[in-house]
Amino acid sequence: MLVSEICRARMSYPGYPPSGYPAFPGYPPTGQESVYPPAGQYPYPAVPGGFPPVGGGAYPVAPPSGGFPGAAGYPVPGGYPGAPQPGGVPSYPGAPTGPGFGVPPSGSGFGGYPQPPSQSYAGGGPAQIPVGYPGGQAPSPVPSQPAAVTQITQGTIRAAPNFDAGRDAETLRKAMKGFGTDEQAIINVVANRSNDQRQKIKAAFKTMYGKDLIKDLKSELSGHMEELILALFMPPTYYDAWSLHHAMKGVGTQEKVLIEILCTRTNQEIKDIVRIYKTEFGRDIEQDIRADTSGHFERLLVSMCQGNRDEDQSVNYQKAQEDAQRLYQAGEGKLGTDESCFNMILATRSFPQLKAAAEAYSKIGNRDLLSSIGREFSGNVEDGLKAIVQCAINRPAFFADRLYRSMKGAGTNDSTLVRIIVTRSEIDLVQIKQLFTQMYQKTLATMISSDTSGDYRRLLLAIVGQ
Repeated sequence: MLVSEICRARMSYPGYPPSGYPAFPGYPPTGQESVYPPAGQYPYPAVPGGFPPVGGGAYPVAPPSGGFPGAAGYPVPGGYPGAPQPGGVPSYPGAPTGPGFGVPPSGSGFGGYPQPPSQSYAGGGPAQIPVGYPGGQAPSPVPSQPAAVTQITQGTIRAAPNFDAGRDAETLRKAMKGFGTDEQAIINVVANRSNDQRQKIKAAFKTMYGKDLIKDLKSELSGHMEELILALFMPPTYYDAWSLHHAMKGVGTQEKVLIEILCTRTNQEIKDIVRIYKTEFGRDIEQDIRADTSGHFERLLVSMCQGNRDEDQSVNYQKAQEDAQRLYQAGEGKLGTDESCFNMILATRSFPQLKAAAEAYSKIGNRDLLSSIGREFSGNVEDGLKAIVQCAINRPAFFADRLYRSMKGAGTNDSTLVRIIVTRSEIDLVQIKQLFTQMYQKTLATMISSDTSGDYRRLLLAIVGQ
């Protein structure tokens, strides 16, 4: 256990530098003709303002619940479950639709991270949201759920039925032809098509008109609206690889972007990101991580980019108990911290297994695992380890918190806002919206409306929904 500030000083971790978000010189880079995606180059606009550091601090403490609530919808191995209409294509190719994992036996809840109740989205009523919010009243205890309860996540965007790529390409052409631009017509198409359908529209546009849709959109749009449109037209894994490349390019490093992507994606997605990063940008992502980070944070990210996390959705409760004891002995139970033990367990165990270990940990120590990580670590490695545990406990709540922090206070971190809205729009944005309301006593749409304006706001709200 740490007994003095001297002990903490023995391990220093670099803080999160408030460096500005680097300019976007081109997508793909000039001179690198892209084969993925096939629709030519996508120059990216410069984004004004910096990428502010995300504030730390623990999640608001919730009173112990009567049991272990339903899982937050963990993706099955190989990809996130998509939610297209019949006949549609999931947003992540090859991703089967499936439920999450079962809930561990009842026990004390996690003080410091909201727990979702049982939810149903297959035609049933809306999910129950417990009363109580951070910054105000403490959330009410969540009733325990039987171990067989599973979670199904849902995006706000689904594949459009009766889809016609040629018709949509014609609509976009008319919206950009002549004097002025019909932004609402563009919004109506883009916000109501899955990413796979947008790729087909892009291909149809070039076939029909011999022009690149992305270049035409760039010539008609500007600012954050342009940034959002271009992000929506990038294939999901390319967008992740592109975001990581720009987070490490130039002066300064956007550590929060590295954590958000590498600590939350599936093994297959990470392997695809590593491959595309190499083919599109001509660089090795592990080498870039080593060059831009250091110490235990570097080791954690290198572990993440291997894409070798156990993805067995079953839970071994005896192993969870053993892992909890090892984590306690590596931190709270000794003088100093065994950082390698934390890295090993949090980088290799499946998210369901980590959730069970976090539950067991709260019974061993006098505090929950998130609080102990905050006491034992600092800086970027603390943020990275917490992100993994937070995603294990409740993935949508992790992203709800990231969205809130991107908009709270003076100014808006538009790059984070755009990235999370786009990447989660076909996965779990419905659950993120619900947790956002529970955690912050306001809807996501309300906060977006107050922090954005114009066509940019209209497109964000069309994706999020009211």
